[in-house]
Amino acid sequence: MSGLAARWRELSGATVLLDGFHALKHALRFGAEVPLALTADKAGALRLAGELAPDLTGVLGESLREVTPAELASLVPRPHPTGVAALATPAPRRPAGGGPPVLVLDQPRHLGNVGAVIRLAAGAGAAGVLTTGTVDPWHPAVLRAAAGLHFATAVSRAEPAELPAGPLYAFDADGEDLRAVPIPPGALLAFGSERSGLTPGLRERATAVLALPMRPGVSSYNLATSVAMALYHWLARPPA
Repeated sequence: MSGLAARWRELSGATVLLDGFHALKHALRFGAEVPLALTADKAGALRLAGELAPDLTGVLGESLREVTPAELASLVPRPHPTGVAALATPAPRRPAGGGPPVLVLDQPRHLGNVGAVIRLAAGAGAAGVLTTGTVDPWHPAVLRAAAGLHFATAVSRAEPAELPAGPLYAFDADGEDLRAVPIPPGALLAFGSERSGLTPGLRERATAVLALPMRPGVSSYNLATSVAMALYHWLARPPA
């Protein structure tokens, strides 16, 4: 085993995996601490940087360390097609209230959906993502789905009693049509799990229950799709 592989194993217990070039790109762009970044094809990774992240070509050239494809495969269960993997120091933090909406995922189950929601939050400029329940929002599968954008927004787990103050809008099929309700500053937008919906405690706390427009006969949307619709509504109808 090379010294780089040994160093990877040493660091892995206190870091999170950035799986692929795009995850590393986003993490570096938004200030993540990346103690080790490996690639099985440094020249290819730098070509990709020149095309997609010219602002990072210098730092990637300095930080990427080359290993053999076999070494990378021994460290990462399913190496990314870009041949890049890195370790970053996790930075969970609670979103600040009073401005853009905070997304609350109430006991989510699907790790890929959680990652997709974090990616949406970063892109739309939401205040951050809080999850209740047992799912770790910094799980490797969540980070993979979020493409490293955990570092572009606030992501943490919270108990329902720890949620920030502010009006809470819970999404459920029997609520008021979202299109009729502007989202005020400091709002919390709460979405239930893919199977069970909102927990009773969170629904009871809601300032209002909102429903997404949906054709009759269609039972539900994917969680990330629902969040995307709510965020687009917020972006399209800024409060006065």
